Amino acid sequence: MESIVERLNSIIWSPPLVWLCLGAGLYFSIRTRFVQVRQVREMVRLMLAGGKSDAGVSSFQALAMSLSGRVGIGNIAGVATAIAFGGPGALFWMWVMAFLGASTAFVESTLAQIYKEKDDNGRYRGGPAYFIEKAMGQRWYAWIFAIVTIVAAGFLLPGVQANGIASAANTAWGTAPAVAAAIIVVGLGFIIFGGVKRIARFAELVVPFMALAYILIALVIMFINAAALPEMFGLVFRSAFGLEAGMGAVLGLAVEWGVKRGIYSNEAGQGTGPHHAAAAEVSHPAKQGLVQAFSVYVDTLLVCSATAFMILSTGMYNVVAPGGEGAMLYEALPGVAVGPSFAQAAVESVLPGWGASFVALALFFFAFTTIIAYYYMAETNIAYINRRMHRPWMIFALRLGLLAAVTFGCLRTAEMAWTLGDIGVGLMAWLNIIAILILQRPALRALRDYEAQQTLGVDPVFDPDALGIRNAELWHDIRATHRIESERT
Repeated sequence: MESIVERLNSIIWSPPLVWLCLGAGLYFSIRTRFVQVRQVREMVRLMLAGGKSDAGVSSFQALAMSLSGRVGIGNIAGVATAIAFGGPGALFWMWVMAFLGASTAFVESTLAQIYKEKDDNGRYRGGPAYFIEKAMGQRWYAWIFAIVTIVAAGFLLPGVQANGIASAANTAWGTAPAVAAAIIVVGLGFIIFGGVKRIARFAELVVPFMALAYILIALVIMFINAAALPEMFGLVFRSAFGLEAGMGAVLGLAVEWGVKRGIYSNEAGQGTGPHHAAAAEVSHPAKQGLVQAFSVYVDTLLVCSATAFMILSTGMYNVVAPGGEGAMLYEALPGVAVGPSFAQAAVESVLPGWGASFVALALFFFAFTTIIAYYYMAETNIAYINRRMHRPWMIFALRLGLLAAVTFGCLRTAEMAWTLGDIGVGLMAWLNIIAILILQRPALRALRDYEAQQTLGVDPVFDPDALGIRNAELWHDIRATHRIESERT
């Protein structure tokens, strides 16, 4: 069974997908005239602005929900894995993926906003399945994406996060995997049975705090190891291009693992972020597109880099050569496994006595909120499937299935958990990137319209008819609401 899963993963994550992700990011960067650079100031402003309503959450809540999905075990164990199998240079390619991927995130999230709908409970819903059907007119393609996302986000990906929590808790406190599973299941049950508003409130409170605390500890460790930083940065760049002695053989692996773990972590192009973007209450789709582009920066340039800097500056890592043997580039800690233990050993070496516990707690919150985000994605795609036929049992089955997947993830091997997670990410990325390359035009029109109104000094309001965008009926009501509010003020 494991050999079949490994073979499937190698097919999905073949070089064409790696280059498709990089190529799409570069293409969208050029088409948007590098919106991820030009509009950084606007991204920050929008992140803190925007209202919410009974139908949608605020821009910041949507950002927090999105970050809860992006910031997870990939930011700790995923970074360690990338370094182990791709060398320190994998971090550079994660940065490249984040920079280019921010433009991809803008396009997919703007499309999600343009073609969002209201569900039976009056809440905004959207994502790739919605814009594939409404913009492309290919319902079969939309159903395939929806089904793949339900399986990936509801059953494959949660196991990776749960496995990381159990592993870190066992390293820090000797907690049995079964005990970790019970704690996670109880907490998740309380949140996911409370609905999207409870998910948004939880993410809004937890995500900023945990990310800032983690980055702060990384800065402390970097300050303590300041003398090692020049060599560390030099190593990253030399390794990225195969210039480090003994690392030339893993040059291709640096690109592959940097892109692979970069996508797993920041999710740009994967099709997950659009689900959260569509839930926001905004006056123009490009607003949430810009906010979601900024979330890619937060995930990779800040949180992932924090993990990498802790591991590299303290030397608590090794690199697995293509032949399978470990090539020690610093005095790596004997017996440290690939995964959360790398980061735990790094913090423990500088802050003995509580470093491993801190990373375990950070990982718990990172992974726990990510599982919640996965549930929301799967629920949104079930809502898509249920638009024409009411099947309430599907949501209940999803909740039970996700809790079972989390329990199973805590008890199975980390290698199998990661392989299944990679399959889920890869399938979604293939389907979503091809779709947004075909459907890019409405997002680009929305960007031009937003920037034209921005130049006039007005708060941009979206009018799909004026831009020749069809099947965006919900925006007629949204536009009317914003007009009434403007007249009142």
